[in-house]
Amino acid sequence: MTALDPGQSEQLVVALRRAAQKLVERRSIRDLQQTLSEIVAAAVETVPGAAAGGISVSEDGIVDSRNPTSRGISELDRLQSELHEGPCITALEEPADDGVVMVEDLAGPDATRWPRFAPAAVDSGYRSMLSIQLASGGRMRAALNLYASEPRVFDRDARITAGLFGVQAAMLLHGSEQAAHLGKAVDSRDVIGQAKGILMERFGVDESEAFQLLVESSQSTNLKLVDVARWLANEANRRNARRNADGPPLPEVEGADVLPAEQDQHHDHDPDHQPEP
Repeated sequence: MTALDPGQSEQLVVALRRAAQKLVERRSIRDLQQTLSEIVAAAVETVPGAAAGGISVSEDGIVDSRNPTSRGISELDRLQSELHEGPCITALEEPADDGVVMVEDLAGPDATRWPRFAPAAVDSGYRSMLSIQLASGGRMRAALNLYASEPRVFDRDARITAGLFGVQAAMLLHGSEQAAHLGKAVDSRDVIGQAKGILMERFGVDESEAFQLLVESSQSTNLKLVDVARWLANEANRRNARRNADGPPLPEVEGADVLPAEQDQHHDHDPDHQPEP
């Protein structure tokens, strides 16, 4: 592949920045799955020679394929997870200093690095790969995998561009993860607040006492506090919905608290009661 001149390299960096800016403008940073889709699409378009791609995400030791450009890519990403072998696994666990693992030919010398994965990739029509580490901290680790059908497609310029892209993508991925956690925290806070309000109204307690009731219920049932609060809120909503479906309550009248059968019994023993004509 012909090396890029300085002008072309600059164009790639500009395109990369524009891709990142579009992601932010579309607010995809609030949606992890949408962000991952945008990352893959922008990477395939930006990195010279890339024809297909996908993202491998490892959480709690389980590697999953996210947002592949084709079903075949998804299968190859998952195969690396099953074999615990491949450029993706290397990028996740033992990346180079720039976070990029470059594969020149899976049917050539590179096959010895991943002897079980390489034949499957070649059989699927892919000879070259780039795997770029995106995230390595916390519970989640991620790598972007780019595929090419011809050998030795990715050169030094592609590696540099992929590395730059990885930095931008990692920032967006981290932001999406933080936003997802923040969204869950806000949802939990809201449902706990709703549950406290229900308990305060039901038992006539203050906010602190209502929270203590939730804590004690959580401890006695071995359920998370937010799960207890969510159950309580759902039960209250279900009862309200059922009450609304039954219609408004009938107006109160004298003797309405006595059942009809009881009224008949009272009439039978009332000497002044006269039957209706």
